[in-house]
Amino acid sequence: MGVVSEQAPTLPPSQSVPTGELHFDHRNPRLFLEQDLTEQELILRLWRDFAVDEVALSIAHNGYFHHEPLFAATEDDRLVVIEGNRRLAAVRLLTDDELREQVGATDLPPISSVRKEELELLPIIECQRSDVWQYIGFKHVNGPQPWQSYAKAQYVAWVHNELGTSLDSIALNIGDRHATVRRLYRGLMVLNQAEDSGVFDRDDRWKNHFSFSHLYTGLDYSEIQDFLGIDNVSSFITNPIPKDKIDNLGELCKWLYGRKSTGTEQLIRSQNPDLRNLAKAIGHEGSLAALRTGLPLNVAVDISIGDEKLFKGHLVEARYRLQEARGKQLTGDPGGTDLLRIANDILDLADRLVMEMEEQRREERSNRRDRRYATVQ
Repeated sequence: MGVVSEQAPTLPPSQSVPTGELHFDHRNPRLFLEQDLTEQELILRLWRDFAVDEVALSIAHNGYFHHEPLFAATEDDRLVVIEGNRRLAAVRLLTDDELREQVGATDLPPISSVRKEELELLPIIECQRSDVWQYIGFKHVNGPQPWQSYAKAQYVAWVHNELGTSLDSIALNIGDRHATVRRLYRGLMVLNQAEDSGVFDRDDRWKNHFSFSHLYTGLDYSEIQDFLGIDNVSSFITNPIPKDKIDNLGELCKWLYGRKSTGTEQLIRSQNPDLRNLAKAIGHEGSLAALRTGLPLNVAVDISIGDEKLFKGHLVEARYRLQEARGKQLTGDPGGTDLLRIANDILDLADRLVMEMEEQRREERSNRRDRRYATVQ
């Protein structure tokens, strides 16, 4: 039986509300704030990190599009904008010269008194957060204006944990066909478990930018799942990592994000190919030991590949590169440059390598004859 989508409540028509009566949403998943900020600090955060200038320039030129009302909920006797915080910030900056100076948004164009008067009222639809989660989820989790992955996960977790909506229903309602909702949720629950158990501190990561996608994507690899004791069936819960694997979780977070307090840089520079390589290393006993001793990721990966495969790979690559070099048309006299010397060095190395390989083969054949002779005797 398929999952039945939930019917969103019928919303009231929009109404015009004085802009000054609208307040920013400190629970906005995009901001994932851990402390209350003043309105000025919050606008600065939006301006600095979330391209409010693009919205402000559009409003300055075209006015506010009234067919795109803000969604606002009455919370603590205030109208809190739960969808449209960037638009509200843009209007605040366009209509308040002093605020624009304080935030540093001085390159925004001035607007006419007529435009300022238009922006004194904004269209809103008053509702509850639970009334519009499908719309916001589609728009920002799987739709045209996506949040960063950590904000998406925060929102999915709120809908699932607080509203009691199943992960499958969330995915169906926002049009997710790639298990993104489940992966985001599991990633956030693993992150929360790592922080709650004290094996990871997000504020102690090596880089300022927090790449949450490294974690939730890494949890898809079978080697990492085995390392953490999870699977793709039972791990979509609030505390998915078994207690006896918590230390492993701490190690994984250290490799993903580093640890500033100990001067430990993260192993993952870019998700591709570093994350795949980390999974390979974790899944190999010798490579895992190398990681735990602090050896670089490329060394650990080489250990997992093995000397024989590495040797063959280097030879194949060298042949390919030489074929490429031979195919390039040389101009001028190559003997008059260092190119001929480099080619002779390669030839010398190849000759020595062939001699060593032939000698090794002769020794191996001699050893096999000796073993056969000893068996006959």
